[in-house]
Amino acid sequence: MIIESPLQLIFRDLFYRLPAFAGRHDVFLKLEGFNITGSIKIKTALGLVEDLEQRGIARPNETVLVESSSGNLGLALSLICAIKGYKFICVTDPNANRATIRGIELYGAKVIVVEDRDTAGGYLGSRFKKIDQILQSDPNAVWLNQYANIANKNVHAEQTANEIVREFEKVDWVFVGTGTTGTLAGISERLRAEFPGIKVVAVEPVGSITFGGAPDKRNIPGIGASVRPKLADLAKPDRIVAVNEEKTVETCLSFVRDYHLLVGGSTGTVLAAIQQLIPEFSRGDTIVAISADLGEKYLDTIYDPAWVEKAIVPGDDRPVRTYGFVASGHKRGV
Repeated sequence: MIIESPLQLIFRDLFYRLPAFAGRHDVFLKLEGFNITGSIKIKTALGLVEDLEQRGIARPNETVLVESSSGNLGLALSLICAIKGYKFICVTDPNANRATIRGIELYGAKVIVVEDRDTAGGYLGSRFKKIDQILQSDPNAVWLNQYANIANKNVHAEQTANEIVREFEKVDWVFVGTGTTGTLAGISERLRAEFPGIKVVAVEPVGSITFGGAPDKRNIPGIGASVRPKLADLAKPDRIVAVNEEKTVETCLSFVRDYHLLVGGSTGTVLAAIQQLIPEFSRGDTIVAISADLGEKYLDTIYDPAWVEKAIVPGDDRPVRTYGFVASGHKRGV
C-alpha cells in the first residue's frame, strides 16, 4: 500500500477475536490503536475539524483551534492541524502521558497543563476555565468542543459503527468506554438502527459523574468525566458499568499475559465490564467491544508497579458496579 498522507493510516477492519474471554463466549475487540497517532481519536479529530471547515468557521493560517484533551485527541488534532495549516492549543492536565504531550509539541502545537482539580475531583472543569480565558483573549481562537459538538457523534455513526456493521451479520452486545460520549452516542444510534435487539453498554470508571455516579479522584486518562458532557444526552445505553481503577489495572495486566497485547486503560476498563456481565450473555451472542488505544503509552503509568502503588487507591468490596438504563444522567437500580 502506498499512501500520500499519514491521515490515510486508519485501519477500519481490525477485530481481535478473544476465544472464551467471557466464559464460553468469544469477544471481538475492535482495535483502534493501530490508527495514525495511536487511537480512535483520529476519527473524532477529523470529524471536528472538517465540520468547522464545512461551516466556514476554520481558516488555515488564521484560525487558532483550541481543545481540551487528556492526550489522544490532542495528539490527533496536533497532526491534523500541522497538515492543514492551523495553529493548535491543547489544554490538558497532569494525568496526561508525558510521551503524548511531547508528541503534541513535536507536531507544532502548544500545550497548557492545568494543575488545579475542579469541584468534582477531576480536571475537566479547570480545563474549561482555561479554554474560556483563551477564547476571551484571542479573537482568532475557536473551541472545537468535543463534549457538545454533534460532529463528534456523527463521525462515529458514519465510520466506527458502519465498520462494525460491515463485519458482522448480527451484534447482540456492544461495549464502549465513555469520555465525551461521542463514540458511544454515534455507535449506539447506528447499531440500533441495524440491530434493533442490541444491548449497548456504556463503561466508565468509578468517580466519573457522566451517568450519575458519585464524583471522585481519577488517575487513568481517556475515560470518564468530572463534568457531564452534553453529548451524553444523546447516548441511551441499556446498561452502565462503573469499574474502579484497581480493577482496570488488574485486567490490563491479565490481558497481556493471556492474550499477548498491551492495551490502554480505557480498554482494560471495558474488558473488566464484559467479564462482570458474563451471566447475562446467551448462547450464540455476538459481543463486540471498542479498544480505543494500545498500551505502549501507558508503560510509565498503569504498567508501572511503582506508579500504580502510588496513584491507584485499592478498590472497595464492589470493584465493578452496574446500573440499568439511565435517563438525564441519573442512575437507578444500583
